[in-house]
Amino acid sequence: MDNLNLRNIGIIAHIDAGKTTTTERILYYTGKIHRIGEVDDAAATMDWMEQEKERGITITSAVTSVNWKDYRINIIDTPGHIDFTAEVERSLRVLDGTVVIFSGVEGVEPQSETVWRQADRYNIPKISYINKMDRLGADFDNVINSMREKFSTEILPLHIPIGQEENFLGVVDLLKMQSYIYDFEDDEHKYRITDIPDKLKERAIYEREILLEKISNYDNRILEFLVEGKEPDLDTILKSIRNGVVNSKIVPVLAGSSKKNKCVHMLLDAICDFLPSPAERHPIEGINPRTGETIFRTLDIKNPFTALVYKIEIDKHFGKLGYIRVYSGKIELKDQIFDSTTNEKVRITKIFMIHSNKRIEVNSCQAGEICAVVGLRSSITGSTLCDPKHPILLEKPVFPEPVVSIAVEPKKKDEEKKLNESLLNMQEMDPTFKIFFNQDTGQMLISGMGELHLEIILDRLKKEYSVEPRVGKPIVTYRETIKGFVENEYELNKVIGQKSIYAYVKILIERNEKESFAFESKIGKDLLPLEYLKAIEDSIRSTSMSGIIAGFPLINIKVTLLDAKYDQNNSNEQAFNYATSMALKEGLKKITNVLLEPIMDVSIYLPDEFVGVVINDLNSRYSLIKGISKQNQISIIECEVPLSEMFGYMNDLRTMTQGRGVFTMEFSKFDEIPEDKLLKVKNSLGIF
Repeated sequence: MDNLNLRNIGIIAHIDAGKTTTTERILYYTGKIHRIGEVDDAAATMDWMEQEKERGITITSAVTSVNWKDYRINIIDTPGHIDFTAEVERSLRVLDGTVVIFSGVEGVEPQSETVWRQADRYNIPKISYINKMDRLGADFDNVINSMREKFSTEILPLHIPIGQEENFLGVVDLLKMQSYIYDFEDDEHKYRITDIPDKLKERAIYEREILLEKISNYDNRILEFLVEGKEPDLDTILKSIRNGVVNSKIVPVLAGSSKKNKCVHMLLDAICDFLPSPAERHPIEGINPRTGETIFRTLDIKNPFTALVYKIEIDKHFGKLGYIRVYSGKIELKDQIFDSTTNEKVRITKIFMIHSNKRIEVNSCQAGEICAVVGLRSSITGSTLCDPKHPILLEKPVFPEPVVSIAVEPKKKDEEKKLNESLLNMQEMDPTFKIFFNQDTGQMLISGMGELHLEIILDRLKKEYSVEPRVGKPIVTYRETIKGFVENEYELNKVIGQKSIYAYVKILIERNEKESFAFESKIGKDLLPLEYLKAIEDSIRSTSMSGIIAGFPLINIKVTLLDAKYDQNNSNEQAFNYATSMALKEGLKKITNVLLEPIMDVSIYLPDEFVGVVINDLNSRYSLIKGISKQNQISIIECEVPLSEMFGYMNDLRTMTQGRGVFTMEFSKFDEIPEDKLLKVKNSLGIF
């Protein structure tokens, strides 16, 4: 298929906005499935995991491919719950466009803003769909106003709803100036195209004028039509909107009700009309891992093969399955390729196109496509796969740090190996799930993005791996950092057995707020062998995983290599690894180290009469109130609260609000623990 007629899109939203329900309708209307499965009935095609069916939520991103008119659309349906934000992050990294869904009732919710910002970070063009227009309290105009308040991109409504709530019948299309009305009692999928209802004609004419004026800000062709008093033709308008979307200047907004099968066909048209093809995206940028020079690869089947592994799955039949986006060239069965991230050559033994949890075996996958491959060994999420003769290293997706931990141990001694192997498999598949071993207590800790995340991990251990460990209570995963800076050196000059070992390093350790970890070398490449430099950086990274206060990972630090000396006969990588580790550990002891705790962005929705009592409670939890607003007779409290204060908060909030309050929470940052709270935290960690 021509790449111009291919769309790689994601569907993203806050939890319960209707992503999976909308995807299910897309599958139905494109003929991919012949019976609609409902999330509420645990029958949705894309929610195939047992845990997804039980909870009625999406946990893992699912891939499928559909055909609509002359287009092929590859779709990734992503989770909406903040605990599974990594699934959104890695999906957006390989997509060309996205559909952002909002509930017509709740509008822009906290996770809506999060996924919007994630798409902005990768400069992903968007269209938007306001769902649930049939629900009580649905208000299209209110959601549009909220979007304009929260987002800087031009929000461009293309629809006016006809009727509201249970009387929602369809929409006025402002581009075609026609009505699409769903009022066939015998078939809710059917619609008729009619003139605009009289009561909406004046508004439709006004809204269309505004729409054209907004487009003219980005397209001189439309401006010329307006200046000359002429009406631009539909094809010109569509091309103008498309140009604005592809360049991330405009976000068109549609309305509908996926549950009631209204207007999904118009969303499919908009995906094809406005979102870019792979060929319309910028060339992918990477570096040559051997020289460090910048390389650009364009979407051309004749170019060297380049792909990014955005997801790893461990399959009981095939072993490691790598989901990849191909950016240039193509891959065929039995091809030998190079993983430039892990520096190993592998041979591809199987290639699959994916539909949810079903796989269709194919012989090749080419530029612009998304597929899964078998044959990878050490590849991880974020690995670059490429032609061995033309190496390139692409930027990895960035994932948030896990913030909640629990201690686990096997119930029986003979289950220890099985538990460890199962956890390592799950860590390989999920970049926000980590395993830590506390040397002081001998405990194994598993860490994730929240209590639900860890609950799902434990459930999968039981059902997929037949392992059910003993589990401790959830605890906060703290971090450590430093204040100020210090220089430190270490010289290793010893005789071990019959052999002399030598390595000398001098480093600068300093606070770095810009990123979690940074390493820089001030030594010229010709003065120190590359393998020694790599050993130094690897040692710094591994040593910084355990701080000196309580063994938590160090963040917000920069380590600069100032000097290093080696002996031609007596130096090796192990010597530099040890010397660097000692230089860092001893340097940390000479500087102030501080303990950091995870701070959460919390949004609480509750009736007005409970605002006072909830704020009083928040003040006792070391919270920072950022603002209070109103939406549909509901007060919304926006605040920052330490995660340690939020365990069990749902029950507390229900008690305070007679069961009428709800909240959402997402990780914001790590921050220093207040002095009056520090002693309590240290006591709980056994630090005296």
